[in-house]
Amino acid sequence: MTVPAIPARENRLAGETSPYLLQHKNNPVEWWPWGPEALAEAKSSGKPILLSVGYAACHWCHVMAHESFEDEATARVMNELFVNIKVDREERPDIDQIYMAALHLLGEQGGWPLTMFLTPVGEPVWGGTYFPPTAKYGRPSFTDVLHQLARLFREEPGRIEQNRNALMERLAAKAEPEGKVVVGRTQLDAFAAQLAQAIDPRHGGLRGAPKFPQCAMFEFLWRAGLRTGSASKVPFLDLVELTLDRICEGGIYDHLGGGFSRYSVDERWLVPHFEKMLYDNAQLLELLALAHLQTGRDLFKIRARETVAWLEREMTIPGGAFCASLDADSEGEEGKFYVWSLAEILGVLGPQDGAYFAGHYDVTVEGNFEGHTILNRLDARPRDIGDETRLTPLREKLLAARAKRIRPGLDDKVLADWNGLMIAALANAGVTLDEPQWIALARRAFDFIVQNMTRDKRLGHSWREGKLLYPGLASDYAAMIRAALALNEATGERTYLDRAVEWQASLDRHYANSGNSGYYLTADDAEGLVIRPSSTHDDATPNPNSIAAQNLIRLAALTGEDRYRDKADALIEGVLSAGAQNLFAHVAVLNAVDMRIGAAEIVCVGAQAEPLVSAALKLPFVNRIVLRAQSADGLPAGHPALDKISATSGSTAFVCVGQICSLPVTGPADIARVAETMRA
Repeated sequence: MTVPAIPARENRLAGETSPYLLQHKNNPVEWWPWGPEALAEAKSSGKPILLSVGYAACHWCHVMAHESFEDEATARVMNELFVNIKVDREERPDIDQIYMAALHLLGEQGGWPLTMFLTPVGEPVWGGTYFPPTAKYGRPSFTDVLHQLARLFREEPGRIEQNRNALMERLAAKAEPEGKVVVGRTQLDAFAAQLAQAIDPRHGGLRGAPKFPQCAMFEFLWRAGLRTGSASKVPFLDLVELTLDRICEGGIYDHLGGGFSRYSVDERWLVPHFEKMLYDNAQLLELLALAHLQTGRDLFKIRARETVAWLEREMTIPGGAFCASLDADSEGEEGKFYVWSLAEILGVLGPQDGAYFAGHYDVTVEGNFEGHTILNRLDARPRDIGDETRLTPLREKLLAARAKRIRPGLDDKVLADWNGLMIAALANAGVTLDEPQWIALARRAFDFIVQNMTRDKRLGHSWREGKLLYPGLASDYAAMIRAALALNEATGERTYLDRAVEWQASLDRHYANSGNSGYYLTADDAEGLVIRPSSTHDDATPNPNSIAAQNLIRLAALTGEDRYRDKADALIEGVLSAGAQNLFAHVAVLNAVDMRIGAAEIVCVGAQAEPLVSAALKLPFVNRIVLRAQSADGLPAGHPALDKISATSGSTAFVCVGQICSLPVTGPADIARVAETMRA
């Protein structure tokens, strides 16, 4: 069928700041960014909406863009039949969450690119993910889909209405809590044992492929190991250590430049999807610090240091905040920037050093990935100090040579929530691994968010080139409050606690969801959407409700205000009520439960209490809260240790678990023992 030419109209993405949207500014498609103007156009024209959601580092988003959105003939069909809206899921996760949920309700597996067809007022009707330009592998061609959906809207509105009603009813039903669920230590241990059965005993991670670094899940197993100790029949800590070992030695890790890719397409962690996301590296940095603290293995400390070096070198903007992601593609080919041939290795290092390096990093003539080599140490020979001394300058030479290649695209927008995750990770790992410079990096990024991404004590979500997307999301508040509390514990500076209290008040005022005592993703004064998103399940990052629950527990301890603890209890109950049928998708809230029942609140007082503070901070940060005060006057009113401290002279620490506090502890070496005894 020949589509008649229509007058060219406007692609409206050129004025956006999102690198993903700007990638599409020259498409022949008449793209609109999401907003009231686009919805008004759909209503006035009577055309349905084609919503396309992706992100800058998404490989298949690029493929569909090249095949369809850059194609003049396909664009003419899109422009004639639909109002076309392009969304960056990282900039607008609220929109992504609504329509991804709709796709799941249609029985489709989610992913990006997300392609959804909406009524002119934005209600979801049907959708999918990637559509090829020509029909193949059981998928219809994109233009066939466009014509068929447009015909249904035009000729069979009853079928469209039926789909719309069913989807909207089910979306609304998903937001309703379904009952009360109680989870305590027994239930946590039982579920942890069940989850451990799903871990690959050889390669770590969940069995099979692909393998994702599901950090909230690994943290949950780590907490189970700390909680159950030697009495457990399940080797929780060993399973997480195995997983981290394989991730650190696999191709998912960049052995030259540092940093971890999004996931591995195989079961061995060898072949990554080469994009690097800020949030993955933040969560893995925390796990590496915990693993080193527990095991003492240098591998985990080295990978943590290399990852922070990558963060400083490649992911930090001049003001100190952190970029969102690095693309998987360069020169139109996924992973081209990162892979090597044996000839290239020999050319850079020379025959002797090249052969030596190749033997340590699985470099062969045949390669291990489509004729090329992904550097890895999954099956590498044992390495001693002499090997590392020789290999370090060789890696530096190869990194310098790689820097001359055409680099993958950098998505340099600053997201408050992802920055919050990294700021907290730097603060927590910096304390754990004795890296004060990491805490300085965290402070600088935190200051950037405060100075550039806040208005009237409220957070925005995304910043780029001076333009702020405002108001922020609940995920921004949850992550940045967590960052403020981590910096408060790391530095002892009250200003961070004050900022956390301020942001928590804004979160409660503008995002509260009375239906589950948690939080909507969007603010009460944000742009109206067809439904206010309120998901409770985890994605690649922990659900903001679960992060908020842990924040509230820390706020209760650090401020002495029990209302925060009461809010945490109600929030946890609400999320568990919604997620009890699928705990695998709600692991982060189980981490909050573990913290609620077992966190050690350690109060250090006195002018000479710094050795006590240092010892307290060396406990695993996932289940300790450290409060400093030079005297009882510095403690929040109502704190359970207040009476004991008032009767004590000198520098002293009290360890409190629940509402019970220990006798005075004056020796730094005794703090860990006392905390363990009180948890038993």
